[in-house]
Amino acid sequence: MGLTKSSVGIKAIDSGLEILKQTENDKVVAIAGNPNVGKSTVFNNLTGLNQHTGNWPGKTVSNAQGYCSTKEQSYVLVDIPGTYSLMAHSAEEEVARNFICFGEPDAVVVVCDATCLERNLNLVLQTIEISDKVLVCVNLMDEAKRKNICIDLKGLSEQLGVPVVGTIARKKKSLDNFTHELDKLVTDDKPQKSYRIRYTQPIEEAISIIEPVLKKTTGGRISERWLSLKLLDYDESLNNELIAYFDEDIIEDEEVKQAVAKAKKHLADNGINETNIKDRIVSCIVLAAEEICMDTVKYDKCSYNCRDKKIDKILTSKYTGYPIMILLLLVVFWLTIAGANYPSELIGNGLFWLQDKLYAFFVYINAPSWLSESLILGVYRVVAWVVSVMLPPMAIFFPLFTLLEDAGYLPRIAYNLDKPFKKCNACGKQSLTMAMGFGCNAAGIVGCRIIDSPRERLIAMITNNFVPCNGRFPTLIAIISMFFIGSAVGAGGSVLSAVLLTGVIILGVFMTFITSRLLSKTILKGMPSSYTLELPPYRKPQIGKVIVRSIFDRTLFVLGRAVVVAAPAGLVIWLMANIEINDISLLRYCADFLDPFASLLGLDGVILMAFILGLPANEIVVPIIIMAYMSEGSILEFDKYSDLKALLVENGWTWITAVSVMLFSLMHWPCSTTLMTIKKETGSWKWTGLSMLIPTVCGIVICFVFNTIASLI
Repeated sequence: MGLTKSSVGIKAIDSGLEILKQTENDKVVAIAGNPNVGKSTVFNNLTGLNQHTGNWPGKTVSNAQGYCSTKEQSYVLVDIPGTYSLMAHSAEEEVARNFICFGEPDAVVVVCDATCLERNLNLVLQTIEISDKVLVCVNLMDEAKRKNICIDLKGLSEQLGVPVVGTIARKKKSLDNFTHELDKLVTDDKPQKSYRIRYTQPIEEAISIIEPVLKKTTGGRISERWLSLKLLDYDESLNNELIAYFDEDIIEDEEVKQAVAKAKKHLADNGINETNIKDRIVSCIVLAAEEICMDTVKYDKCSYNCRDKKIDKILTSKYTGYPIMILLLLVVFWLTIAGANYPSELIGNGLFWLQDKLYAFFVYINAPSWLSESLILGVYRVVAWVVSVMLPPMAIFFPLFTLLEDAGYLPRIAYNLDKPFKKCNACGKQSLTMAMGFGCNAAGIVGCRIIDSPRERLIAMITNNFVPCNGRFPTLIAIISMFFIGSAVGAGGSVLSAVLLTGVIILGVFMTFITSRLLSKTILKGMPSSYTLELPPYRKPQIGKVIVRSIFDRTLFVLGRAVVVAAPAGLVIWLMANIEINDISLLRYCADFLDPFASLLGLDGVILMAFILGLPANEIVVPIIIMAYMSEGSILEFDKYSDLKALLVENGWTWITAVSVMLFSLMHWPCSTTLMTIKKETGSWKWTGLSMLIPTVCGIVICFVFNTIASLI
């Protein structure tokens, strides 16, 4: 199999999604599957770097398209969202269903996990009902072999009536047979005689009432049997898609309306109504999957999944699960803190060496001093600090986070935190978006797409800022090191820093629970929704791919956004520090104005002004504080914590000030990148404003209470 290299940009519009074909002869193939089955691994290995991504029209669900070619055929592969079902309970399920049904792909590949095939067959059977060109890819065959699971692929193919191929997607060579079967499928004009789910007699009789009428109305453009079933289990989102697809409301056709009414009456006469029909349909699909697997999947019930169950007894226990979570969090932070110092210093030295060269160049060309200083000491220096401070921690944290995800541990965290979030009337999936916020709150906001309920999605977005991103870590670590660790250095100092930082994080998680509870009882009232949480098998992480993908997809993406907002912020900060009225800079005027209010919170005007100017990027808060205290016209940072502590103490800092700064850093407005992301995800300035206001009010109240009590003591 060889990858195509060029693109002529031929476009095709399928179900609202713009498909970019390379040639007119390209076949469009949808890659479907449950989450955690290796679907994206199949897609990535087939397409290599020949991919592009975007959003589904009108949805906050991302899509990926890629190109690959064999000796016989060229393909556009569309990686549709991972989903357990096509019954459209969520945006992901809706998008997957719509593309398979209305996108008219030339074939649909359903990737399954060989270690839990029975559960995966639910999606396969639903897909077969919609599409007449389906290829089943049974992935993770090596995992199945390790667990002594034997799958009769030929027998499975005969039962399903569609081609079935076994793969180990991480080994690219194993995909050769897959592409061979795909070529045969797309070039074969004969319709597949696929498996037909037998529903209970009343449902089958109801389908037979509607199906003949739909054959005349739809003209064979869609599976009439599947559509008949969907009309019995009415779905408004499907109705809208049908109108768009047929350019008319076929459900309002008089014959169709009469047939549906007659079929529903028949169901009602047999005790089946709108509330229980979905359960009847699902149970029939599940029974069909069980029957197929009974003949084609063999395993030792005693030894099956034995190792995973033993590990889960420890990792998901209410006694050991939470301590292990905290310990792993501590280890990740220690590795991030200990590992980021040297590369951060190295990058900083390189960038500031370049700064000196750029400044010398501006002097050489006789540029005005205001221009060279504003661009170099303002814009460039701020960007340099952001890059040198953000890049190393993210380059360590994101791969570590992704490794835990790839190994299968993150779903266990969601399982452990599901009950606390349920008690807050929120969704257990919020634990995953909260964890993503440790790397970047903007990434955590995007991650909220996995939450189906709009109410619970908003709660997760509003509270995501209570976990500090890596941009706030430098401030927290610096204060912890200066005021609470003292002379501890080396490994001992970094471990103690990680312990105290973990304590701050736990406080942030506690605030997330409290605020989620308050929101669910006030402006976002509602009961927690249920969701399916799969505990995937533990797997050996693909370290190389994890590092590459986490750096390119997360680290550089987030860093790019931060740089975009940090550059203009650098200019504003430089102007405020250099424009003077009566020999006093605007920065000092603003700090003096804020000082009375800030003192109530245990801060001072300079600190509060630094947080305000740090809106574009939290990393620049401490450098702004230094700049204001030293009355310098550009951002500065000290090489040693001892020198910085001396400066802060000189300007009135005490342990109360240090704790207040840490609390306010933990709880204040999100950075501008996060706010922009919230606006994009919600489409609402109201929710963006509340996401800014709520953590800020919490920070003000808690700092005021702490300062009052500490001052009395």
